[in-house]
Amino acid sequence: MSEIPTILKKLEGTSEYQILTEIEAAYERIAKEQNEWYEKSGFLCPYGCGECCSHFEPDLMVSEALYMGAWLLEHQPVIAQSVAEDKFPFYAMEHCQFFDSEAQYHCSIYGGRPFICRLFGASGARSKTCELVWKPCRFYPSEQLAKHDPPLKHRQYSSKELMQVFGTLPPDMEALMAGTDADTVLLRDILPKIIRHLLYIIGMNDNGSDNPNGTPNGFAA
Repeated sequence: MSEIPTILKKLEGTSEYQILTEIEAAYERIAKEQNEWYEKSGFLCPYGCGECCSHFEPDLMVSEALYMGAWLLEHQPVIAQSVAEDKFPFYAMEHCQFFDSEAQYHCSIYGGRPFICRLFGASGARSKTCELVWKPCRFYPSEQLAKHDPPLKHRQYSSKELMQVFGTLPPDMEALMAGTDADTVLLRDILPKIIRHLLYIIGMNDNGSDNPNGTPNGFAA
């Protein structure tokens, strides 16, 4: 089931609709493969950690920004309107603009988060020899890694080692990212323009009917 059904309906027949459905399918594929990895490996992020979100702001591909903007319009229209005016909810130069330090899980747009936030720590990469390798997140506490059976360290593990330790392999980041855009732009620079663009397209595609969640027509990127 789509997380942005209202926005997709408003965009039917547009190129944005096609991009959003493709990105959502990619995100669903990531979730499926990661859930299989979590279930088989039993290796999860520490409860309520969020360290990977701190002192970090993602660069976004246009397709990711479109999905993030559509997700905000669907679930947080007031914040989406504010972002369209270049006003972010948790603005800080050293953090992602959607990092809520007071919340238990920190990400205030979890359902609309980009690839890097979905893949970090829960996917493998390809080595120079094209072998699938994996290493624990650099923020994972060493003392907790040491308690794992068998004990783990902050180092790279080969496919063979992963099978010995977990009996399974993590999702392949390269495969999951295949076919995506190459160019990226800092979140703070691209998202306001993207939301304005989406509102404009929705307005043009609406034939005079009301926009989703009461958002206004007439915005251009």
